[in-house]
Amino acid sequence: MISADMEGATGVTWTGDVIPGTEQWQRFRRLFTGDVDACVAGLVAGGATEVIVNEAHSSQRNLLLEELHTAARVLTGRHKPLSMMQGIDAGVDGVVFLGYHTGAGAPGVLAHTYLENSITGVWLDGVHASEGRLNAALAAEYGVPVLLVTGDDLTCEDARSYAPEAAGVAVKECVSRYAAVCLPPAVTSSHITEAATAAMSRAGRAEGVVSAHRIEVEFDATHLADAAAVVPTVELIGTRRVGFDAVSMTEAMKAFKVVTHVAAGAIEGIYG
Repeated sequence: MISADMEGATGVTWTGDVIPGTEQWQRFRRLFTGDVDACVAGLVAGGATEVIVNEAHSSQRNLLLEELHTAARVLTGRHKPLSMMQGIDAGVDGVVFLGYHTGAGAPGVLAHTYLENSITGVWLDGVHASEGRLNAALAAEYGVPVLLVTGDDLTCEDARSYAPEAAGVAVKECVSRYAAVCLPPAVTSSHITEAATAAMSRAGRAEGVVSAHRIEVEFDATHLADAAAVVPTVELIGTRRVGFDAVSMTEAMKAFKVVTHVAAGAIEGIYG
């Protein structure tokens, strides 16, 4: 399975590259699809018999189906129960985090966690968490190893803390949140394919471990925390911070999805 986000794709460095409908987005859809195709090619070369690609960015309708590798199927569209990780519970033998980025409050190209700019930090069991860390914990619940992570150099560094055995491909080097030294697609495709091929040696489900987890979320404004705290089981633990406990990572991620949706609905124009 490939969980495919866009901020960490080849060449992407700023808002216009990833906002559906813009001219830049149309351009970078092709580069994004190229990264996915390179990964699929590598997984197949390494022995994968089936590859499902879960679109995980924004509208989750970004990949160009007509240019998708023929060995893959793509899950496109929103409102999936497990969002970025839909399909992780369907018997997959490994997952790739493609086009990922660092978390809210951390340095990195287009760094954020779910909401683009209203969340200033997320913590999983007391550890600052990117989307990658959250999703890796969910994969572990189903015994699925993280095989490969692609994104900027800081994303790959982050991944070494939550999936130390996973391969990493840095398709760009972070200079700032909106600037990076980028490699051309021909180079990144080669690196992704090579890494995905080698990473297949680690594919194979293990026994999943289900355990309780706590997630805390900090916002940039008090009213967003107040709005999120209306959700049952979510408590206000600071003027801009909420927290909640869940019996499993699956339930934790479902609750986190609700919290972010409620908070997003409370954002008021440019004041947030």
